[in-house]
Amino acid sequence: MSTIPRLVIAAPASGTGKTTVATGLMAAFTEAGLTVSAHKVGPDYIDPGYHALATGRPGRNLDAYLCGPDQVEPLFLHGSAGADLAVVEGVMGLYDGASGYGELASTAQVAKLLRAPVVLVVDASAQSRSVAALVHGFASWDPGVRLAGVILNKVGSDRHEELLRAALDEAGVPVLGALRRAPQVQTPSRHLGLVPVAERQAEAVDSVRAQAAQVREGCDLKALLALAHSAPELPGTAWDPARAVAQSGTDSVTGKPVVAVAGGAAFTFSYAEHAELLTAAGAEVAVFDPLRDERLPSGTQALVIGGGFPEVYAAELSANEPLRRSVVALAASGAPVVAECAGLLYLSRSLDGKPMCGVLPADARMSQRLTLGYREAVALSDNALAAAGTRVRGHEFHRTVLEPGAGTSPAWGMTHPARRVEGHVQDGVHASYLHVHWAAEPSLARRLAAGAAARPPLEAPRG
Repeated sequence: MSTIPRLVIAAPASGTGKTTVATGLMAAFTEAGLTVSAHKVGPDYIDPGYHALATGRPGRNLDAYLCGPDQVEPLFLHGSAGADLAVVEGVMGLYDGASGYGELASTAQVAKLLRAPVVLVVDASAQSRSVAALVHGFASWDPGVRLAGVILNKVGSDRHEELLRAALDEAGVPVLGALRRAPQVQTPSRHLGLVPVAERQAEAVDSVRAQAAQVREGCDLKALLALAHSAPELPGTAWDPARAVAQSGTDSVTGKPVVAVAGGAAFTFSYAEHAELLTAAGAEVAVFDPLRDERLPSGTQALVIGGGFPEVYAAELSANEPLRRSVVALAASGAPVVAECAGLLYLSRSLDGKPMCGVLPADARMSQRLTLGYREAVALSDNALAAAGTRVRGHEFHRTVLEPGAGTSPAWGMTHPARRVEGHVQDGVHASYLHVHWAAEPSLARRLAAGAAARPPLEAPRG
């Protein structure tokens, strides 16, 4: 049994300010001396970056679609180990889940799996007494969800707050905070959501401090903490990367192979559990920045290039010719190279006309169309990441187009929601738009580490 005080911060819909409130709460409680564990429902990579800034701990995702409902509690217990408080930020509206799957992957489902009280963040800017009807509907929709209070956001005045509080008092729902409009707490957005922390570090620090100050002034932190402590014990066992790897297969890992992992402002999309699984599999994870480093880390035997925003940094990535040559040399040697989304674009011949690595016979460009959604897929061949027939659930999230989208040997056969092939497999390269959470399939990390161990360290080319 494990007792971790916890809150889920939800909202009726996207755009109500739940990220601002959740991050502000994390920062305010951290500044008060608590060790806070931050979690995000769904596949979002960007919000956890702000959570990490607020708490000083990795922001972690809880996704019942990607990892399965049975993994939500174990992953939560793993991420919150040693914390005094856990704050879970929801996704979209409280009851919005994976399209066509009912409550699956919704904030409501995660709250029930964690037996956690829910605080609803309501944009009150265009209503007064009607707020009570809105909150009553959310509170009564699913009796299994414990909607324990409301934080009112974008309140216009003291009189407006009085009307809102009176209506909710009549409905019997506690008001745990009332926040005025505050432009200084806003975080800039662009084509895929908020601008990541890594791209605006100084400004992000200021924003998080402002969010903490706003929450301290407008929320009843004592009542919120008491509510978090009212959550019952969780009976499950924490997820353990070493145990997950040990149970995932028989691929042998000898030595301590170096797996280079792209980071920096251009490649910010990564789940914390991926590095933990690689380490548990026996690899040494070496992070490098393709915007700054001209060579892969010394002794690199495999390469992982995750998601991010290479389109924003295409000129800088293209200008780093020494690193591009190093990546080409590693791929040509047959070493495992695994690329997701942004990594796929970086390995292509060009991105919006600017030369990239040229490992793949494909070209990428920005598009007006957003590709977004959960996917089910199967590996079509044995490759650096997965054995043929491995079934995964993943997520696509991009505004770019790769032509051709699939190589002679595709990476995945998509089975839902539409049947198609996608991605490129050639030699040791596995490149795809599909984001996969390796905690759901630890054999991916084990296979990659084993493949790295089988390769000699490659010295980066000089000059």
